[in-house]
Amino acid sequence: MIRQYIFSIAFCLLMPGVVFAQNKPEHKYFKTSDGVKIHFMIKGKGAPVILIHGYTGSAEGNWFSNGIADALAVNHMVVAIDCRNHGLSDKPQPMGPGKAEDVIELMDHLKIQKAHLHGYSMGGGIVGRLMAMIPDRIITAGFGGSGVQEVDPEWRAKAPKDKEGRDPQEDEASARLRTRRAKDLGITLEEYQKQLAQRQEQQRAALAAAREQSAARPAGPQLDLTKITFPVLAVNGEFDRPLAKTVRMHRELRNFTNVVLPGKSHLTAIMAGYMPQEYLESVVRFINANDPTGMKSAHKR
Repeated sequence: MIRQYIFSIAFCLLMPGVVFAQNKPEHKYFKTSDGVKIHFMIKGKGAPVILIHGYTGSAEGNWFSNGIADALAVNHMVVAIDCRNHGLSDKPQPMGPGKAEDVIELMDHLKIQKAHLHGYSMGGGIVGRLMAMIPDRIITAGFGGSGVQEVDPEWRAKAPKDKEGRDPQEDEASARLRTRRAKDLGITLEEYQKQLAQRQEQQRAALAAAREQSAARPAGPQLDLTKITFPVLAVNGEFDRPLAKTVRMHRELRNFTNVVLPGKSHLTAIMAGYMPQEYLESVVRFINANDPTGMKSAHKR
């Protein structure tokens, strides 16, 4: 059983040889089976890496503005999706979430049989669903600002406590993100904040209802981590409940790498201008190390 735990004590170490690809990404669209036009960005060549942004985020904001997509594109074909209801994709349900099935349809559209997957926050939740739905099409799975939490009450009670605190820059990052999202939706910041509060209340109610129904009538394929054979990565800020999100993964996965970013919260772990270099380096290092046989020769740097 291979388990690697990386607890970063500093993020000033630079990965030698990481050179960003210089060409600009292509902007493309495809239409899903239910008629939603999905925007995605694509750059580079090599084993496919599909990047899935967080709630209220976008492909550009979550992956290109902070350099992660460019660093991966040196040796890979990077495909960053704008989930439905986000970015430049159609918004049939403004303020609504993304959909795992759209990622599968994007893979089919691009004729991608297997890919590395990496998602942040909501995107991590989508990665978890895809692990249950299409495990045979995944090379590696990566969770940023997320993970797979305990569902058993007894195991949850045994989980170690996470460190209390908050990155003092988190509020500033949150305000910037809200302003950007309101502009994307074409509404005022005040209206966006009102809609966001309503959406969060709806999500809490939906989650409570789902928990009540799950035991009697599970919805869709259920994720069994003990059956996952491909490598899995988690990257979380020190103040973003990293233990709660990863203790189960540590216990049940065969090949798990865990990265904790000192002093970082949920947004400052990933957002351009706040993200530590260790996030980018960890993702690039993990994906490079786990490329399929035959692709490793492409990594000359």
